[in-house]
Amino acid sequence: QVQVVESGGGLVQAGGSLRLSCTASGLSFTNYNMGWFRQAPGKEREGVSWVSRSGASSYYQDSVKGRFTISRDNTKNTLYLQMNSLKPEDTAMYYCAAQMRNGVGWFDQRWYNYWGQGTQVTVSS
Repeated sequence: QVQVVESGGGLVQAGGSLRLSCTASGLSFTNYNMGWFRQAPGKEREGVSWVSRSGASSYYQDSVKGRFTISRDNTKNTLYLQMNSLKPEDTAMYYCAAQMRNGVGWFDQRWYNYWGQGTQVTVSS
């Protein structure tokens, strides 16, 4: 049974930092590209960042470039999202997802096979 579990969310002041973690089990982690998505209240879920199987390639949504860093540790089946210089508009539920297929839009949620339940990030002004 595949499980994807996020952790590390919380309440932080604007300008602060958080590191999200996502641990996957029941699948061959290195066979999957991994992505972070977020959904703010009243808004659609959107792609935040993506990393390739090996960790060699990554993409970011424009609004988080230079502030967020995605990484993965394939020895621990774990994905990370380091979030610095947080802003109130970063407040959202953050989800981790696993994508087996290559060559598709990293932000296209249809191509993700497994999703976690999310971890809440709240940034106060």
